[in-house]
Amino acid sequence: MSVETSLLRDAEEWNALVERSAETTPFHRYEALEVVADHSETTLYPYVGYKGQEPIGLFPVFALRRWPLRTAFSPPPDLEVSYLGPAQLNGHSAKQRKAEKRHRRFVEAVVEAVDDEIAPHYAHVRAGTAYDDPRPFIWNDFDPTPRYTYHVDLTPDEEELFMSFSSDVRRNVRKAEEFDYEQFEGDADDVERIIERVQDRHAEQDVSYNVTPAFARGLYESLPDGAVRAYVCEVDGEFVGGKITLEDADTCYGWQTVADLDADLPATDLIDWTVMQDARDRGRERMDLIGANDQRLCGYKAKFNPEVRTHYSLESSSAPTDAIKAVYKRVR
Repeated sequence: MSVETSLLRDAEEWNALVERSAETTPFHRYEALEVVADHSETTLYPYVGYKGQEPIGLFPVFALRRWPLRTAFSPPPDLEVSYLGPAQLNGHSAKQRKAEKRHRRFVEAVVEAVDDEIAPHYAHVRAGTAYDDPRPFIWNDFDPTPRYTYHVDLTPDEEELFMSFSSDVRRNVRKAEEFDYEQFEGDADDVERIIERVQDRHAEQDVSYNVTPAFARGLYESLPDGAVRAYVCEVDGEFVGGKITLEDADTCYGWQTVADLDADLPATDLIDWTVMQDARDRGRERMDLIGANDQRLCGYKAKFNPEVRTHYSLESSSAPTDAIKAVYKRVR
């Protein structure tokens, strides 16, 4: 039986499917997709694949049209959405031959629908770590690029987890006891405050950064309580560090982080340890440190004794990819 696709714009039904899949992230929830579409100025195509009446996968796609270029993304660029792409439903419970056939037909059906409805010159997909088989995209003329992130296992007891960190992390956390600081979980205003500080840090380094306080606040206010959290650290009432996390049933994602590099308090280590403790206490199994591709940042993240995990960036174009990218950069 072939796989058919349709657009599912009912948020409740979509989220029910999100919760059934082991391959989704908080960004897959319909509320998040709407916020992403609004702030990326794209059109959302929330595809669901069906085998008969049975839903077998979901795949949110965003169309961006900048004359003369038509593009399709999952996720859109520039908003620091770490992962999106396809997510299978119950696909891992079948025997390998059946599972592969269903997966392949699902991807083929969505790619065909995107070609018919968007007709992109360029398409880009960045899937999460749970989506570990990109071959159906390769068979549909997408070029894969492996990307990497770090996962910290939160299942050991607290002392064992802490002792697995590098000696300087442990030393910095213990050193914090010498300071009169306050650390707390903030609200929507603190989400905006953290993003403003991240903006300032990028501006100081003359590095492009397009996440806005309004976008982050939109995620905080639209997603279920606890899905987005803002951790703030202050000394004498002054902001010295903050971290925004996203969370689902199994994973805490360290999304955006900033710290005052001139402060004596080792705020980054302290906040990361607090986030991991809290997530562990809520029953989360892992902390995704979001990214293990920048050699400079890997030096810090590896101090938490994480495991390297692979995910895939997938690109397709109807003309040489370099030329399409060059046009896209000019018309954005």
